[in-house]
Amino acid sequence: MTSPIKSAEVLVVEGWLPDYAIQQALTEFNNGSYSLVITTGGSIEKGIYLSEYKNFAEVSAATFKKLGLESEKVVAVPTPVVIKDRSYASAVEFDRWLSDSNLKLQSINVFSLDVHTRRSWLLFKKLLSPKIKVGAIAAKTRDYDPNKWWDYSQGVRTIIDEGIAYIYARFLNWKS
Repeated sequence: MTSPIKSAEVLVVEGWLPDYAIQQALTEFNNGSYSLVITTGGSIEKGIYLSEYKNFAEVSAATFKKLGLESEKVVAVPTPVVIKDRSYASAVEFDRWLSDSNLKLQSINVFSLDVHTRRSWLLFKKLLSPKIKVGAIAAKTRDYDPNKWWDYSQGVRTIIDEGIAYIYARFLNWKS
């Protein structure tokens, strides 16, 4: 699902994305009218003893900087540890961060991966609309051909998992 807002001021990037998707997000940032990239994400569950970064928000922010984005244009907004509704928790933490900042945003684009984008878009819109317009941009996956997802075990698993998770987010777990 891709439905960007052309004049969005901030690109919110889910930090758990693979490096190739972070590169796609950087291209989007450079081609858009954005002033900031804000990365979200919870705790890293593997390798934390080996890494200086303890959450996906910090890892992806550091990745943007390593790829050449100026430090002042990247903000990491870590999500507290949660065992369910991680995407929603990221949206809540972004909203909390925004309330504490001096930014007065009219619109954002949420950048996520493939079919997961639809759910993230829904959750950010639930939380931020109508005060902030929320668009969505989906990074292209490398795990399977999205036009023939049914030919790949990873495609089938992703579509089923995300379909169930979307229904849960849309109809069964109203937080607003």
